[in-house]
Amino acid sequence: MSGGGCGGEVPARARVHYCVRHTQFMEGVGMGGTVVRAFTEADRAGLRELFARVGEGSPSGELWGHPESEAAVYLTPYMDLEPESLFVAEVDGALAGYLTGCVDGARLPSESERMDRAIREHRLVLRPRPAAFFARALADQVGAALLRRPTAGEVTDPRWPAHLHINLAPAARGRGVGAALMELWSARLREAGAPGCHLQTLVENTGAVRFFTRMGFTPHGPTPLVPGIRHRGRRLHQQTMVRAC
Repeated sequence: MSGGGCGGEVPARARVHYCVRHTQFMEGVGMGGTVVRAFTEADRAGLRELFARVGEGSPSGELWGHPESEAAVYLTPYMDLEPESLFVAEVDGALAGYLTGCVDGARLPSESERMDRAIREHRLVLRPRPAAFFARALADQVGAALLRRPTAGEVTDPRWPAHLHINLAPAARGRGVGAALMELWSARLREAGAPGCHLQTLVENTGAVRFFTRMGFTPHGPTPLVPGIRHRGRRLHQQTMVRAC
């Protein structure tokens, strides 16, 4: 699950499945002190560090409070399995944002599979903060089942197979960086012939919803509870939005 707000630019830690007009993406795009370009292996360590801090203060800025295992779900598989769909932004020479994508979600293990593996490999049930998160998530799921209400899930509709995650640090916001990253991703999608894209953010993340609406996305489906996640004590709800290419 993803979302976040960044002052009208692109939301921090928002999973987006996106398609816009064609643009060249093999070369970097410069904007003053900002450069948006393709990922290289030399970026790996810097992206891991950036991942741990980009979502600070947003509703989904962190999930279960263990950045290494969260990166194993939402960052590392994209670097390992589809690096050609990963783009980064530098501000004054330092990494300040990135977009990780997958042209067809079937190419990656599902989010649930990646999460299960992270729980096992990082022994999260033995760590107090993650264990509390997953216990709360289980309680939320049981409560929803008793009330016959849905909970958040993945999108597997073949009309919108592509997806991405986009994260910006504060230094990259308000500079057009989010739109530039999406332009590069758009070129990748067009090259691959993707038919459509979807994103999942949070209903309560109104800044993200406004941004994606401006980008041409429309809400799709119900807005179920996201088990386990809280922001300032409040439960949060999944917002799926779609756009055809």
